[in-house]
Amino acid sequence: MVLDEIDVTILELLQKQGRTRRNELADLVGLSLPAASERLRKLEEGGIITGYYAKLNHKLLGKDITAFVLVTMDSSKHFNTFVDHVNASDDILECHGITGEGTHLLKVRTENTESLEKLLAKVQSWLGVTKTMTSMVLSTSKETTKVKVHKTK
Repeated sequence: MVLDEIDVTILELLQKQGRTRRNELADLVGLSLPAASERLRKLEEGGIITGYYAKLNHKLLGKDITAFVLVTMDSSKHFNTFVDHVNASDDILECHGITGEGTHLLKVRTENTESLEKLLAKVQSWLGVTKTMTSMVLSTSKETTKVKVHKTK
């Protein structure tokens, strides 16, 4: 999909404030409401915009522990089952297949160290998992989902 300056501006605005009203978005980029709505529709249908989300304060919701879990699996034959387990776990926020040490990296959020320990025991019991190594987050200086957007040709 080709992105022009208006598309880039729309995407940047929505990344800052996903609840920006279409009429406000139209004014900010100098388009009519129907033209701005059509741009949004094309960005959604083109797969550039995949959803709109609220950013929540996880600590106020009782999820005080953030950790990264490096998982090593014995082979890829258990991959689909592993992914099913990951998707079924509400405390696992992200799962990345990686190179280097380990095979997957999980980002998890739990209530406390006891719930983290239970989650780790569950992950370690999954078929094919041979090792985990966990790093608990002490503080976070930056956490974002914002992607720098550029025009495309």
